Amino acid sequence: MQDATPASAAQPVPAAPAATQPAVPPPRPVQTHALALQPAHAPAAPSAAGTIGGTLFALALVIGLIFGLAWLARRMPGFALARHGGLRVVTSLALGARERLLVVEVGSTQLLLSSGASGTRLLHTLEQPLPDAVPAPAAASPFAQVLAQHFRKKA
Repeated sequence: MQDATPASAAQPVPAAPAATQPAVPPPRPVQTHALALQPAHAPAAPSAAGTIGGTLFALALVIGLIFGLAWLARRMPGFALARHGGLRVVTSLALGARERLLVVEVGSTQLLLSSGASGTRLLHTLEQPLPDAVPAPAAASPFAQVLAQHFRKKA
């Protein structure tokens, strides 16, 4: 004969944990190496003020570098030719604190100009162009001589 009770009823039902018993984690094993001396909690995330400050510093550094390189490019003689096209200052002579005589080459024509507080004026158009003056080698400074001597010894 068969029993009328289902098979699942014959199995014991696990008892629900009592609400009065707190859950106790198992004890941790004792660590004896160097990691045991470190704190168990994770390091805190960096603050938002520190992150923003670092970003602003990096941005200011990049913008300063751009302005510094632009300033340097304006003062480099090689960049002036590309910027001014066919204009070239052949020679100049300072007459005073603000006054200056210039020989400017425009294409194949050379012009004698005066530049001062009152502005720039054309004085004369030169019929024959001035020869390009080869600058005489300047006497080397004592520092340059010592530096050149030092590098000759190493070579």
